Formats: sequence, structure tokens, C-alpha cells
Amino acid sequence: MIILGIDPGIATTGFGIIRTTGGVPELIDLGIFRTKAGLSLGVRLVQIREDLVGILKQYKPTCVAIEELFFNTNTTTAMKVAQARGVLLEACVAHGVEEHSFTPLQIKSMITGDGKADKRQVQDMIERELGTRIPPSYDDAADAVAIALCLAYSKKL
Repeated sequence: MIILGIDPGIATTGFGIIRTTGGVPELIDLGIFRTKAGLSLGVRLVQIREDLVGILKQYKPTCVAIEELFFNTNTTTAMKVAQARGVLLEACVAHGVEEHSFTPLQIKSMITGDGKADKRQVQDMIERELGTRIPPSYDDAADAVAIALCLAYSKKL
């Protein structure tokens, strides 16, 4: 099974693709989509969708895991990220990809066993699980890989 994990964002969206064979996950690819701050929201959303469609066509994932939104104070940013998340979900469904969502608490708990784990702890655990290093500049991509692993673990259960 090929699983696409997505960490939605308006400026940066992370993606991670894993393959599970016999319950063992293998990292296939990871990366980020970036949009420029000076562009209108609509243009940025189109760019995010087009970037994702390219990934969907290239890797043909069986299913997608996308992070649920969580925000404390900045509702303006949260609204933009929610719109990006909607575009990402729409593109996946339009391409026949089964979608699943996980909250940040679920992701941290499933990956580290601690719902309050920090980003470094999550990244350390996914690197151990997959036997590979993820560059520090790829935080959003590492989060996306963690989301993909959550789906792999939940399917295994």
C-alpha cells in the first residue's frame, strides 16, 4: 500500500510518501510545496492543488492521511490553512484517493507514545522507524511522514 501524508499549510505544505509491505513501512519520497506570500490567496490555493495533483499522478497513492487543524490564537492564518486543507482534500477525493484525518495529539501519541511530544521527538522516532535521516529544513515534510505512518499503524491494527 502507498500512503501519502500531508501537513497542510498556505505558505508551506509538507508531503511524505511511504509504502508498506507486510506491515513494514518504507520511505518513498518527501518534500514541500511553497507558495509566495505576495500572491493572492486564490492563486496560492490553485498552486497548492496543482502541486498535489502532480504528486498524486506520479505516485498513485492508495490512501492519504492529512492533519486536522489546531490553532490557538491566529484565526486569520488558521482560516487560510483551513482553505488549503479543503483544496488538498478535494484534490485527493477527485483523484479517487481514500482520505483519513489525524489530530496533532493522535499523531504525537501514535509516533512517540506521548501526546505532548515536541517536533524533534517525533522526527527522531520516524527516522528510527524508517532508518533514514530527514533534513532539519524539512520539518513540514517530516510531519507529513509522521501522519502517513499514523495511517499505516492504524491500518495494521
